[in-house]
Amino acid sequence: MSKPFSRPVRPKRFRGMTLVELLVVLAVIATLAAIIAPAVQSAREAARRAYCQSNLRQIAFGVDTFQDAHGTYPSGQFGSSFGWGPNSRAWSFLARILPFVEHDTVYSTGGLPNSTLFSSGIADQDIHLFRCPSAPGDGNGARRDAGNLQGFAVGITNYKGVSGANWGADETFGGPFPTPWANIGTNGSYDGLSHGDGVLWRSDYRIRLRRNAVLDRLSQTFLVGEDLPRENIWCSWPYANNAYGSCAIPPNYTHADPTDWKSTWSFRSTHPGGLNFAIGDDSVRFVAETIDLAVYRALATRAGSEVTE
Repeated sequence: MSKPFSRPVRPKRFRGMTLVELLVVLAVIATLAAIIAPAVQSAREAARRAYCQSNLRQIAFGVDTFQDAHGTYPSGQFGSSFGWGPNSRAWSFLARILPFVEHDTVYSTGGLPNSTLFSSGIADQDIHLFRCPSAPGDGNGARRDAGNLQGFAVGITNYKGVSGANWGADETFGGPFPTPWANIGTNGSYDGLSHGDGVLWRSDYRIRLRRNAVLDRLSQTFLVGEDLPRENIWCSWPYANNAYGSCAIPPNYTHADPTDWKSTWSFRSTHPGGLNFAIGDDSVRFVAETIDLAVYRALATRAGSEVTE
């Protein structure tokens, strides 16, 4: 008996994509990527800004805890018997609060605040708490071009004390943002470097401020703000001449010359639209770069009696 006839089974053929279809798919993917990428970037920046605010909150709490322990705010030690430069004991408030922000080992190893910056052996330390995650362009580790310290390695900081809004015409001071108003600093000086009308400045050891000196209310007074070392050579955490700024200069102001302290001794960030400030009550506020300059300056003073609300 003969076998029944059967046709051979042909393999199934799968039709490939045409060039037009491939281009359509790629266009759809590109469109989705263009839509999603900004959202991802925005989410990342939101996370970085929150991390930055956490850093500032810890620093403010360290300042506050120091005040509780010593009865005064942590002072800047600049000039007079403290001296200036690498062979000085010109430590900043950031250096003074190290034991209160879980860096007591760095503090004790360096023999602060009685050792010199040079002899301490810790001035070049990279303190992660003092770095904003939104400012990677500031580099890692130490810098050797810091103001008054050229050639000496010091750790950088994105956070600096708010000296107030003094910035006037006495001596060599002033620059493009003079503030010759009635609310002047100690000893009738407009000098915001040495006679701040804020809470923290480079030589505030002279008057040893307490909380009760902040007459404008702690909740309405800036304590610590952001800066970018790549735009300001006067920016390092150990040195009292590098760890403070004035709100006389507008926020996020950029000057072509990072060595021009009259125009760069201020506050800025890479956060879109503004920058963070720690407030005297340990809270943190994001301040828009479009803030009215008079209000911005008023928030920086400790006893100006200005209206900011």
